[in-house]
Amino acid sequence: MRQKWSKALKLLLVVSLIVPLLAACGIDQTIKETYPLESVNGSGAETSYVYRAAGQSVPEVARVLAEASKPDQISDEQEDRMFLVYSDRIVHLQRDEANPEDTLVEVSSKEYVRNNYSMSFLEGYLLASLLSDLFDNGRYGGGSYRGYNDRDTYKPKTGTYHMPTDTEKKAVPPMTVERKGSIFKRSHKADTGQVGSGGSIFGKSPSSSSSSTGKITRGSSGGKSSSWLQPRKSFKPKTRVGFGRIKRR
Repeated sequence: MRQKWSKALKLLLVVSLIVPLLAACGIDQTIKETYPLESVNGSGAETSYVYRAAGQSVPEVARVLAEASKPDQISDEQEDRMFLVYSDRIVHLQRDEANPEDTLVEVSSKEYVRNNYSMSFLEGYLLASLLSDLFDNGRYGGGSYRGYNDRDTYKPKTGTYHMPTDTEKKAVPPMTVERKGSIFKRSHKADTGQVGSGGSIFGKSPSSSSSSTGKITRGSSGGKSSSWLQPRKSFKPKTRVGFGRIKRR
């Protein structure tokens, strides 16, 4: 009995560790595939990536991300700024001051937040319990950073934001929302002898090469053909009539 309880507790522990990681991976994938990457700062475990959600408000982007991957905490709905907290990163949504119709999606690792952000600034948006966990009960880098919009006034301690390099683009491949594709249709007048020319696998035109072509001929009255090529004649199935009795007790 004790062994069963022990196994159950271990399983619950594993699930509790895996689920938050999957949620964080899911939000990363959603952002990468939805919004174009605009700016990068940091390296290794201490990184921050800024994406642009064109023509979308802060609450709209927050709803999209929360539906794609449930956060540990989401701050109160506001038009200018919101936070979504995941297991190992924080998503900071900001209305772009230069383009108010757009939202800046800043995805920062917790190490980056811990070493650069102002704790007093975050206290106005995040729960005290999450802040205590984030800053490891006293581990605080003493930064004054308040987000990408205010990077020139409240500068991050870790480097400066810049356009992503080719290497950084490969590490975090951005994909824009607007995707365009083309559908090519084969011409019905194609003169190629390849299978499928003219749009049909049955419309193969004769090859211009000197190789001979083969054909299958059906049997005719003028000659014998192989018996295995001829369809078997159908016969009426035999039936049998039976009689029965019903006895009463």
